[in-house]
Amino acid sequence: MFPSAGVPKKRQRTTAANRSSSTVGTISSLSDVTLIEISQNPRPSSPMTDDRPSPAAEDALHYNDASTADVVLRLFIDAPSPLDSVSNSDHHVYLHSDVLRRSKYFSALLSDRWIGHVAPELSSSSSCNRDRDLDLFRLNLGVAPTGGSIQSHLTVLELLYTNDFAAAVDCASTALDLLPVALELLFEDCVRWCVDFLEAVPWTEEEEKRVVRLIPFLREEESKELVARVWPSGEDSCEAMLQGLISSAMNSYGNTAFVKAFVGKILRDLSSRETAKRVLEKAFAMSLKTVKESLEDYSSPVFRGDHNETEAIQRLNLHKASTNGKHLLWLVERMIELRVADVAVREWSEQAGFTADLQRAFRDDAWRNIVPGLPAVILRCTCRLANAVSAGTILASRQVRRKLVEDWLPVLVVCKDNVSPISPSNKSLYLELEETFLRIISTLPMSDAQELLQQCLSFSTRNVEDCPHLVTAFNTWFRRAARPLKPDSLFDQ
Repeated sequence: MFPSAGVPKKRQRTTAANRSSSTVGTISSLSDVTLIEISQNPRPSSPMTDDRPSPAAEDALHYNDASTADVVLRLFIDAPSPLDSVSNSDHHVYLHSDVLRRSKYFSALLSDRWIGHVAPELSSSSSCNRDRDLDLFRLNLGVAPTGGSIQSHLTVLELLYTNDFAAAVDCASTALDLLPVALELLFEDCVRWCVDFLEAVPWTEEEEKRVVRLIPFLREEESKELVARVWPSGEDSCEAMLQGLISSAMNSYGNTAFVKAFVGKILRDLSSRETAKRVLEKAFAMSLKTVKESLEDYSSPVFRGDHNETEAIQRLNLHKASTNGKHLLWLVERMIELRVADVAVREWSEQAGFTADLQRAFRDDAWRNIVPGLPAVILRCTCRLANAVSAGTILASRQVRRKLVEDWLPVLVVCKDNVSPISPSNKSLYLELEETFLRIISTLPMSDAQELLQQCLSFSTRNVEDCPHLVTAFNTWFRRAARPLKPDSLFDQ
């Protein structure tokens, strides 16, 4: 029988042996839920023989035809207690043993061995169920009290006669209603049709849950396509998929903005934050490596050749750095958004060689006509990470905070001095990064702050009123410096 979730009990069909070997033992184990009542004058024809009827004989038999039936099946709601049973829910169906044998369940139930085993036990009650149809075999089949379950049983019983599976199974939900019944009755043709149908059509999320619950009751060869559809082939399938999406978003489309927005949503909705972190860190490391190598090749060329060829290679290096810098900025923003940028901050604070190459490149005039947006892209990466540190979104150690300012402050100064004229957007970016660096400096020990603040004098302007952030930073340091020396007894408690 079937539990309320519509899934067959494990004893019904857990291995191929349950269906390929004799099912008499299986039916014996179901005696607690199925009752067979045999009249004392059964028809001498089909139920006692294993001979298959001729096709012509089967064609002459019709579903629920009382005039030719030799079996009456009573379907009833198998309620937890008699009080829950509803008498008018019983259905009596007139069937034919020759057709029922298509179901291995009924075939075993109507076999000589089973009938001979249960008839003596039921002989005392058989007379209580006799009426004018004394030659009918009477079977009782309890059905789980779930909506539509009786109807599903009736549909499967009718399919024993018609074989018109295409008409009966018109959607995934119907296939999922009929499949548990087909498994219960060991109706192999119906099982195969339902499984094949489910393999070929899309499912809703709820239908997929039902499929997953039913898979353990299918043979391995039957369920392999369903299993491949709902279970990953390896532990790193999710990571591999995300890596492919990120790579495609950055490299495979002309206008990447829309694709990147979509992949960003996928990352936000991902249930495993740790998986997103690993994938983003790998992509960040690869993009950073590409940008660094491109700037290193541009700043310190190791080739000799024709001037035109040299210029072309230099242009290529700058374009490569600029393109991957934009990807890097997108990755940084996604990592901060997901609060998984701690490794990125640490990596960004350990780039003394990279920042030196950037300073050399930005002092040169060649980049202006080739990649004029490159300095802003690099500084935006720095600004996003530094803002996350100063806001506490990323908890960075003292060493990381100091190195972040120490290595990237000179890049900001070079950009301010060499990017001219300064556009409004760049001016806003420079000011934001200045304020962020000063906030980070305020979190450092006074000795570190003293050294770094002296490098921030370039933040000053002709009008002191235009640089209140710098004024505040120095006032804070001097206020702290004016405190008396820490007494020796401060922590002597």
